Amino acid sequence: MRLNGKTALITGGSSGLGAAMATRFVAEGASVVIADIDDANGEALAAELGANARYIHLDVTQEVDWAAAFAGIETLDCVINNAGITTAGNIEQVTLEQLRHEFEIDVVGVFLGCKYAVAKMKGTGGGSIINMSSLAGIKASADLVAYNGAKAAVAIMTKSIAEHCGKSGYNIRCNSIHPGVIRTPILDKVLAQVPNPDEVYAGWVAVHPIGRIGTPEEIAAIAVYLASDESTFTTGAEFRIDGGSSI
Repeated sequence: MRLNGKTALITGGSSGLGAAMATRFVAEGASVVIADIDDANGEALAAELGANARYIHLDVTQEVDWAAAFAGIETLDCVINNAGITTAGNIEQVTLEQLRHEFEIDVVGVFLGCKYAVAKMKGTGGGSIINMSSLAGIKASADLVAYNGAKAAVAIMTKSIAEHCGKSGYNIRCNSIHPGVIRTPILDKVLAQVPNPDEVYAGWVAVHPIGRIGTPEEIAAIAVYLASDESTFTTGAEFRIDGGSSI
């Protein structure tokens, strides 16, 4: 019960990494607000997790949705900015419209989540903000130009927020998680965008010295640490959970 008595909001919480984190957080004693635009899966997951979970509709690109979400939460100890997309393509392939869509969700969505989290937490004793970046925010790939840019922005924005909150005495920690390749529904969407999915998948496995891709539960484990009181001296840090692929 490492999160007993804490309340967490998880964006993109209906499936994949978000669902794994919501499940683990409830198991560790937290009350979880699952936020997503996938109402059917979000409501089903909340029902499955029981009384300590509830679902709200939240489009992370819309400030009015953030305002409504936070107005309905009395106290908040942790916000996980997990909602995101992955746009495949190199600089010659990705359109301006695709780039803007990527940044709206993966950068603007994180910015708004952090902005509202800081405003809420600074007056209630502090808390933990966890931003989902990616190994792609550290290590470039020719065919992920939009995703590389967005996740790199999340990584450096996290550090800026951590420094501001620390110097302001808010007792708010802000850290980023950088997963390697994890088997989630978003991975299947990426594979659907390429002409040779089996070859791409095999390539992903090959770059991990550990010999496999990761699981959502392995990412949820580090999120529990960052949300818990075990991490009170941890802020502005990058956590690479990538099977050794950044070595």
